[in-house]
Amino acid sequence: MPYTASIRIAVIDTDSGFVTVLAKRAEVAGWSLSHSSGPVPPRDLVAMKLNALLIDPALLGDEAWSYLDRVASMLPELGLVVCTGRSTVAQRVRGLRLGVDDWMTKPSHPEEAMARIEAVARRHTRGRREVESAPLTAGELEIRPDRFQAFVGKEPLELTRREFELLYLLAEERGQVLEREKIYQRVWGYAMAHGDRSVDVFVRKLRQKLEKRSPSWAYIHTHFGIGYRFEPEPAGIVEEELRPAAAEPAPTEPQHGPQPDPSSQIVHKTFTAG
Repeated sequence: MPYTASIRIAVIDTDSGFVTVLAKRAEVAGWSLSHSSGPVPPRDLVAMKLNALLIDPALLGDEAWSYLDRVASMLPELGLVVCTGRSTVAQRVRGLRLGVDDWMTKPSHPEEAMARIEAVARRHTRGRREVESAPLTAGELEIRPDRFQAFVGKEPLELTRREFELLYLLAEERGQVLEREKIYQRVWGYAMAHGDRSVDVFVRKLRQKLEKRSPSWAYIHTHFGIGYRFEPEPAGIVEEELRPAAAEPAPTEPQHGPQPDPSSQIVHKTFTAG
């Protein structure tokens, strides 16, 4: 059976016979397959830019459920397929609820495994395209993933591909504080090296372009020591909230004699509603 797309897959399994046959069929199909006999850290899976992960959780013992949970949470776009020995209904239900896309029981024919992997990868790709095709609106911005561009009114922002991916990621997670490390993994595709300031540099460039075209709105907010949050707000609100309160004047001795009429005093324009 011919396969319709090239797929990048990682296999975590110690069944050498099954893995060898699967690897040969994947090569014929034009897929890229990497194999490990032990758990691969989710950060490394991000760097591998996979379409699917095939795993036998029996290898992980007591850590199996927590590992599946971490992978499903950190890589929601990754197709996750379990291929293991006997399992109970409760185990399969638990896995599917954690985020496993498909569950196979060994012994499994490599051709069936290939078909299931392809089906899972296809569903994820289709869902991703459907989401990406829908424009996002925020403040004066319209973000068009189908064009890899953002607009203020009908005027496009001059964004690089990386700047657009950063903006789109932040806008998709509107209202959520994203850690720098997570942003780097999602946009750059691999773990951030210690001391790397790329996220901060790109956020600064993106802010400058947003402020130039949409000066009446603030879009990206800094959470110092953590990361960034996307939330369109009228410009000046955040700065006003962070400004230290003015010190109250020191009390004065009560004055004797006639006092000026309060209605005739000048009110400083800083405190007027206008």
